[in-house]
Formats: sequence, C-alpha cells, structure tokens
Amino acid sequence: MENPEVESDFLRSVHALLRELDGHHPAFQSERGMLRWTLHKKIERNPSNGVLLIKILVKELERAERCNYRQYIIPLLHTLMYTLIKTPSIPDDLYERVYDFCKKLLTLPKPYCTIGLDYAQQVKRERTIPGILYQRMVSAEQSIKNDSYPFQEKVFMFADPDLLSRAVCRALIDEIRAAQTFQCARSCMLYVIERASQTALKGHCDVKNLHGILQVKPLDVIEHCFQQVMAAATAEHKGREMSAEYNQYAEEVGKIYNRLLSEKEKDVQKVEAERSQGIPLPNPNISFHLWRDEDQLWKELVLFLRSPSQSSEQDSVSGELDCFEFQDLVPDYEHGEWTRFSVLSNDSGIERDLPMAGDESPSSCSVEAEHSRLQRKGCVKKKGTSLDSLPFLQSGCDGRGAKPAGKLHRKSGGSVMEPIVPMKRLHTARVLVLGDDRVLGRLAQAYYSLRKRESRRAFLTKRLKVEFYYVPVVEEQPASSKEEYAVFDQTEPCEIAAYLGRVDPWYENNINTLCHMIPKLATMPSSPSKMAVSELFIIDVIAYYVRLGLQPVFFQVYAVKLSFNNGTLEPVEDIFLIELSATLEESNSSRDGLPMKKKPTVDVPGMDLTLSYKKVLLSNREKEESVSLRSTGLLMKAIPSNEIEGKDYDLVCLHVNIAEVVKTSNLSGRSYSLTTNTIRTRNIKIRNTEHRSFTVRLDKDSRRVYKNVVSIEVCPCLEPSYCLQKTKNKQANPQEEEDVGLAKYLPKALLLPINTFAGIVQ
Repeated sequence: MENPEVESDFLRSVHALLRELDGHHPAFQSERGMLRWTLHKKIERNPSNGVLLIKILVKELERAERCNYRQYIIPLLHTLMYTLIKTPSIPDDLYERVYDFCKKLLTLPKPYCTIGLDYAQQVKRERTIPGILYQRMVSAEQSIKNDSYPFQEKVFMFADPDLLSRAVCRALIDEIRAAQTFQCARSCMLYVIERASQTALKGHCDVKNLHGILQVKPLDVIEHCFQQVMAAATAEHKGREMSAEYNQYAEEVGKIYNRLLSEKEKDVQKVEAERSQGIPLPNPNISFHLWRDEDQLWKELVLFLRSPSQSSEQDSVSGELDCFEFQDLVPDYEHGEWTRFSVLSNDSGIERDLPMAGDESPSSCSVEAEHSRLQRKGCVKKKGTSLDSLPFLQSGCDGRGAKPAGKLHRKSGGSVMEPIVPMKRLHTARVLVLGDDRVLGRLAQAYYSLRKRESRRAFLTKRLKVEFYYVPVVEEQPASSKEEYAVFDQTEPCEIAAYLGRVDPWYENNINTLCHMIPKLATMPSSPSKMAVSELFIIDVIAYYVRLGLQPVFFQVYAVKLSFNNGTLEPVEDIFLIELSATLEESNSSRDGLPMKKKPTVDVPGMDLTLSYKKVLLSNREKEESVSLRSTGLLMKAIPSNEIEGKDYDLVCLHVNIAEVVKTSNLSGRSYSLTTNTIRTRNIKIRNTEHRSFTVRLDKDSRRVYKNVVSIEVCPCLEPSYCLQKTKNKQANPQEEEDVGLAKYLPKALLLPINTFAGIVQ
C-alpha cells in the first residue's frame, strides 16, 4: 500500500532535481549532485518504495515530453533506470509505461533516440527476466567466473601525482578500500542468488531465511547455485512468448530455492538477524593508479587481459598473453626498422646457427662464434586472413567509418567502430582520469600511443573495449604557478569539464560538483562513520557515472611540428588536446648599442610573424589565407569557450587568439597598441622573420615546454591506422593522390572520446 508521506517526499525531491537543472537556486551550486544521491539512497534503504518513485518519474517524463521540456528528459530517464535496477518487484503495467515512453524517444534527434533505444531494449529484457540487469551488472563488474555471461569490467582510476597531492590520493584510496570491504566474490554471488529468488518468486520468497541458509554454505555450493541462476537468466528460449519465458525462468529459480530450503542447517538462526533490509548493489571493481610511467595505461590494459579466464575462448587468449612481452608492444611505423623478437620460430633455419652436438648451454660457444653467426632480421607474426590484420576494424571513433576532419560540428553519442569480422570483446576497461586539463593532455598522448601500437599489431582492441571518463579535480595552486607562461588572462583549469557541463547538464550537476569536493574530502578529519559504506559519496557518484555515462563526446587531437633556431636540432612532433600557447622569449641583445639615428623613438615589443592558414567558415568551406603581423604571443584553443555566441562554440576547429602589435602615428609621435585577433582554422603554419624565438607550452602543462622555437605547424592529428594504410597504398601506387582501397573507409582524424551521460544535447 502506498504511503502518502513517502510519495510527497519523493515528489518534492524530484521537483528539486528539476529546479536544480534550471539553475534557479544558487544555493544548490555548492551541493549539486547531492539531491540525486540522496534520492537513490532512500531506495537502497527501503527498496519497496522504488515502485512509487518510478511512477512519479514516469509521470514527470510524460509531462516533460508533452510540454516539450526536453532538458528534463535524459536526467529523469537516467534516474528512473538506476531506480529500476535497484527495485526488486515492479508491476507489469509500469514496465509497459516505461517501455512505451522509451519508444517515443525514437522519433527525436540524437542523443534522445540513442538513449531511448538502449533503454527500451533494457526494459524489454528486464520485463521478460526480472532482475537480469542487476545480475549481469554485478557479474561483469566483479569479474565473477561465469560461463553463461562471460563479460568482465574494471574501472581504472588514474591520478597524476604531480597534479594531485598525497592527501587527496590517500583519501581516494581509503574510500575505494572501504567500498570494497563487503563486496568480495562470495558476497556478490549471494546477492545475485537472493535477488534472483526475490524477483522470480516475488511474494513466495523469504529473503532473510534464504540469506541465513546461504551464509553457512561452503563456497563451492554457492558457486554452483550462482552458475545455475545465471544460466537460467541467460538461456535462450527461441519461439517462446514473453510470459512463457518468464515462467520457465521462475520455475528454474524456484527449483534452486526449494533445494536450498530443503537443506536448511541448524545454525542458520545465528545469522538471520544480521541480514539488512534490502539487497545492496555493490560498487564496481576500481583500481587506483598513480600515473608515473608513460606506458602505464597500456601495461595495465594488458594485465587486465591476463586476468583469470572465464571461458574456453579466454583460455586461448591467456595462453597467447603468456608469451606476449611488453618490449614486443612498442612498434613505431615512423622508423624504418626496429628490434623485434621472432614469434614464428626459435631458429633461423640456417645450419651453421644450430648448436654443436653435446652443446646445450649458450656458454659453450665462444664470443667470437656468437658474433660470427648470421643474425636474423626482425619479423612480425603473419595473420591468417587480411581482415584479421586490419586495424581500422577495431575502434575507429566514427561509427560509420566516415572521415570527421571535414565535418563542421563536434561529434557526440556515436559508437566505436565495430569489427566486420564478428569477435566478442569480453573485457571492458573503463579508464577514469582525475585532475585538471593537464591530465587530459596526458591521456591524449597515451591514447595516441595506444592507437599507434594497435595500427601495426591489433591486439588489445580485438579483445578489449576501452572507454574514457573524466572527473575534474582542482586544488589550490601557488600564485607563482598560476602566472607561469601566461600570455592572456589565466583561463580556467578545467575547460573540458566546463565544456562537458555546458553540453550535458546532467554531467554538470553530478560530476563537476566533485571538482572541489574531492580535495575537501582529504581535509576532513577521519572518523568511524566516515568510512561507512552507506556514506561513500565520492565512490557512489563515480559508480553512477561509469554505469550510466555511456554517450561519448569526441574531441579532435591536434598534431604540432616545432622547428628550432638551432639548425642542428631536428624538428619535434607532438600532439595537444586543449591548447597551445606561445610567448616571446626575452632577447639578450639590446637596442642600446644601435646608432642614435637608427634607434626608434618607441621600442615596439614583439616580433614579426608570417601566418599561413585555412580559414574555417560556417558554410563548411576552407579559404586559404596568408598574413604578416607583429605579435607578442598567441594562444590556440581547441576547446570552444562560453563567450562565443550562438552554436559556433560547437565548431571542430582551432580558435587562434593572436596578440597583435598595431603601430600608430599621431601628433606626439609614433606609438603602438595591442589588440587580440581571433581566427578559426584547422591547419596553420607560423614562422617568425626575425632572429628571435619563442617558448611553446602544450595543454597548460609546464612539463611540456619547448624553447627556442622559430616555427610552428599545426594540423588535425591523423588516425595512425589511416596513416599506415595510406603509406602502403602509396608504396603500391606512387602516382595515386586520393584515398583508395581500405584507406577510403578508415576514420581519418584521431578523436578522443570522453563519456558523459548524454553526449551533446542539442
């Protein structure tokens, strides 16, 4: 029976959520995200109230769709689905209303139709087999060995120790450990068995009694019951109606439940009172990493694939991983040759290379003999078919294989390109980085390195899905570091987080609120209640983010080539994601040594530059431009700022702000003024015409500073697999200029996907 007081409380909370989305209450700015977290905590404490909350959310969704309040739809829908996963028993008519609403979203543009289709499929599956979403989520997130649903997920939390203090890292580690205290594999299997019995048998299941029985069972019995429950939920009943499939599932779960009750032991009564009121949803498996090594992301992903196998298919993968060395994972197609170990055979097939009879140890051969032997040239393992070796089949950022470099607007909500050859990727790595924009610049470098490795030898992407998440964290910095290399007014340290908050209000409310809350967590005094599982706000929000934040926003990665005034130094190639700033270096030479007649009356700052670029227009045309000017510095922004009017902020292009020195003449003599010019481009070349140089900094990171630079070339970074394929085509057809063969279908530009709750909301 519904409680009017509870209904009124839920209704007030939901309306407060909607007012928070509108931003009408400035008092909520410092506590955004708390309303949603508090609302879901109420359901965890009393899951029977979940049905009442779902009814309220469905009414609000229908009203938002009827009144065209689209800004409410996605936040309310995410709140509803998370409540649905946590609620054990939902009436069939309520499932029908949710399913019908999700189908209505298919007529709306992205991201509404994308999210509506995904949730419609989940609701239909949950309606057929109640509790299946909970079972699969727990099984995958905890990597529980399971033959029926052999998927594994893991959250990799990366923190740069140069950007976050030791206290913040320690506080995060303590929360992760506290969250994982009561979510061992045994406990999670118990939760799945209890939840399956509760949803399948409804009022005929005594959850407390079942919990007491399972607590005294040995681990092998619990594993067997878990396997049976998962097999019953994932069994295919082709040709059956929805009701018949549910009846079959309920019958199989009822057999497991009755068998456990018949084996009830005497000491069950001791643990019955320890059972909490609801069945909790364990937090995902999270591992914390201090990002010290440049190749650490790659190594952690390989180690994740080395984890214990779940099926016969994964057993063969583990066997291949055992002989897969890290030094074999460093290909670089820009160099002609590199050292590799052979993976085809251990001997060269040359008779003189074979050991002498009776010589079984390498020490028996002299040093001279070793040097005189013929050396075998490095080689790569041959693939069985050409399709297996195509890196473009793995995870291009454009779902249809189109080339986004020519697109005008930023992409969002697309799916990663799936391979044409069907191959199940049973592992999902959710890489979550914490920090300001500098850590995202480092993530872009690691992503480029990963794509570069995979372009030569597709290994990880054939077996592993990689998704990226970002939680902004900012600590107070000294004033000296804020002014370092400043050209213009200091911009905000989390521009990408601010941009994601503008295009996705639900990200702004739930994730951007952690920016200053996580450092506050480190300063809070420790107390016994602080580490209570029910009060872990940070980990709960991160778990909510990685579970429901499945819509990526794609960011263009830019390549830069720097030349130096020292002719003996080779040009340097690097990439950046957010910005490139260039400041004029102080000159050692002084003008005081010039003759008086040549000395100008006003010392004009800056240096003369020549700019060649392709101007980007709203008509999706590019116009060649070339200009010469005098400047004191420039700033290239890849992330559009909020000040740009209209929808221009969504342009995928560089906004180059140039501090130009304008010379003027008046009655008092010659003078100058400073003005800022802004151009929009994708490709630009900057060269100075004086014997002076400037300092370049990438992605606001003082660790990525280049000095004595005389010229800069910037263009969109190309997908390494596209570069490799085009190089092969040129070798075969030197006269062919356009993309032919497989290069025509490859994603051309390298885009970094960062997941949010909705992608870009139009």
